[in-house]
Amino acid sequence: MIPSQRIPYDPIVGRRPLKLDNARLIVWPIVNVEVWRIERAMPRQVLPPPTHVTTVPDVPHWGWHEYGMRVGFWRIKQVLDRLKVPATLAINGAVCTEYPQVARAALESGWEFMGHGYDQRPTHQELDERATIARTVESIKAFTGKAPVGWLAPGLTETLQTPDFLAEAGIRYTADWVIDDEPCTIQTRHGPLVTMPYTVELNDISMMMVSRHAAAEFEQRCMDYFDCVYAESAERPKVMAIAVHPYISGVPHRIGYFERVFARLAQQPGVVFWTGERIMDWYQNQAG
Repeated sequence: MIPSQRIPYDPIVGRRPLKLDNARLIVWPIVNVEVWRIERAMPRQVLPPPTHVTTVPDVPHWGWHEYGMRVGFWRIKQVLDRLKVPATLAINGAVCTEYPQVARAALESGWEFMGHGYDQRPTHQELDERATIARTVESIKAFTGKAPVGWLAPGLTETLQTPDFLAEAGIRYTADWVIDDEPCTIQTRHGPLVTMPYTVELNDISMMMVSRHAAAEFEQRCMDYFDCVYAESAERPKVMAIAVHPYISGVPHRIGYFERVFARLAQQPGVVFWTGERIMDWYQNQAG
C-alpha cells in the first residue's frame, strides 16, 4: 500500500485536541547509536573522498563514527543524566553485542530501546527485510529482556511493505513517518501502527552534516521551534522531537549547545520529557 492508502488526509485543525494533564508540551529526546561496517561504504561522509570516488575501507569515516561511540555518547548521556531527562535510544541491534557498554549504560539509566535496523544500511539494501526486523527485535529483547515497541529505520528508509513487516514483528509505533505534530495511526495488514512525530529538521544530521551550519544553529533552531509549538500548546498539546547522534552532537564544539537546549527546556513550565513508548501509550489511551 502507498502511504495515502494507509492513512487518510486529516488536517490538525479539524481534530479534537489531545489532553495532557498538568503539562502542555512533550519533548521526545532520541539518541541514535549505530554499527558502521568497515567492509562497506560508510553510511555518511564529512570529508569529500579523494578524486570524489568513495573508497573501501573508508577508515577516516569509520573513525569519525567510532569516536562517537567511544567518547561522544558518554558526553550526551552525562548531560541527560544530570538533567534527569529520559531518552529513547534508537539502536542498531548489533550495538548490543559490539558496543555492549553503550547499550548497558542506556539500560541502566532507564532509556527506552527503539529498533533502528540491525546495522546501519538502508532498508532497501536488505536482502530480507522481514528477517532483518526480526533479528533486530530479538537482539534487543535478548539484551534488555523486553522486545522493542518502536522502530526507526536507518535513514528513515522504508519499502512499501515495511509497516506490514513491523506490525507483524510486534512493533507498535514507527518514527519513519514525519507527517504531524501529534501521533497518528496508520493501517497495516497486521493491525494499526502508530506514527510518531519524529523529526528531520531538529536533527543534527540535517543541520550539521547536510546544511553545514555552525554549531550554534542547533540551539537557535531548537528554541525557535520550541517558541512556536509551546505557544500553540496552550490550545492543544504538541510533541517536540530532538534527534542527535554521538559522532555529531557529542563532539567538544557542539555538546555545549546540546546541553543549553535541554537545560532551557527543563526550566519551562508545562514541559515534560517522555520516551516514545510513553507518548504512544498517552495517545492510544485517548484515540481508543
